[in-house]
Amino acid sequence: MKFNIRGKKLEVTPSLKSYIEDKIGRLDKYFENPDNIEANVLIKVSGIDQVVEVTINTHGLILRGEESNKDLYASIDFVTDKIERQIRKNKTKIHKKVSKDTIRDFKVIESDVTEEKKDVVKRKIVDMKPMSEEEASLQMDLIDHDFFVYKDADTGSINIIYKRKDGNYGVLETK
Repeated sequence: MKFNIRGKKLEVTPSLKSYIEDKIGRLDKYFENPDNIEANVLIKVSGIDQVVEVTINTHGLILRGEESNKDLYASIDFVTDKIERQIRKNKTKIHKKVSKDTIRDFKVIESDVTEEKKDVVKRKIVDMKPMSEEEASLQMDLIDHDFFVYKDADTGSINIIYKRKDGNYGVLETK
C-alpha cells in the first residue's frame, strides 16, 4: 500500500510515519494488489485530542475511518481496527452483491467472524418538494435526524444534508 501522510498542526516524524505504515499496512492482507492502493492519512490536533483520519480508495470502494484520543498512537490503533472491522463486516456484501469488475482489489479471506444478515425493517416515502439548504437543515433539525434528503431548489438535483461531528453541516450533491 502506498501512503500519503500529512500532519495538520503537527509534524510527522520518521518514527510516526513508520508506525502508521506498519499499523495500516497490516490491512494489505485484505487486498489483491495492495501496491496499487493509496491510503491517505491526516493527523491533526483538535483541542487536547489527536485525530487520525484514514481514507483508502480501492478503485470503486472508499474505506474511511476517523478516531480521536489523547494519545496519538492509540488513535492510530483505533482507526486501523475500525477499518479492519468495516472490511470484515462487509466482506460478504463486497463479494456477493457487487460485481467483481467494480471492486477488484479485495480478496476473500476466511474468518471465524459470523456475519449477521440485516434486513430492511422500515421504508418511508418522502415528498421531494424543492427547498434550499437552509430549509433542509431546518427540516432535519425539526425531525431530529442526523441527515435529510431533499430536492435542491436551484439545481433540481437530489441532495443529502447531514450533521458533522464538529457540529457543522455537510451536503452530498448528486449529478
